Amino acid sequence: MGNAKKLTRLALLTAVSLAVYLAEARLPPIAPVPGIKLGLANAVTLFALLVYGTPAAAMVSLGRILLGGFAAGSFSTLLYSLTGGAVAFAAMTAARRRAGIKRAFITGALGGAAHNIAQLSVAAAVTETPEIFAYLPILIASGAIAGAFTGLCAGYSAKRLGKLM
Repeated sequence: MGNAKKLTRLALLTAVSLAVYLAEARLPPIAPVPGIKLGLANAVTLFALLVYGTPAAAMVSLGRILLGGFAAGSFSTLLYSLTGGAVAFAAMTAARRRAGIKRAFITGALGGAAHNIAQLSVAAAVTETPEIFAYLPILIASGAIAGAFTGLCAGYSAKRLGKLM
């Protein structure tokens, strides 16, 4: 595949990821606990990771995080997103090598849990409130469940669309 064609597809994935992120931000909370969300934009990042590999998926993820942070207009949103996204991406990159497309739900679950651990750590540091870690079990579980769902979506999409991309 030519570089221009690949770059165009990665730009499209970044745009889709950003659109999903912004749409999800408008949805009401899915649980009464702060910080629990589906993280559907991560399905696009995981799809890119499965189909195009680590460097390309990193560009998609970073592009979405930066554009989403600027769209939200908040430095704190950008700080939380960059930290959570980087840690989740590292976890998914490591897991992808062993799990592959067939077990992308495992990769997604690890990424979701890692994302919540990282964001909770940032929140504890920023607010100087270590008691916030009381939410950790709930956020790890919800991150793993949501991540498994996005992993299933990404794995299914990679199986069906990966050959076309």
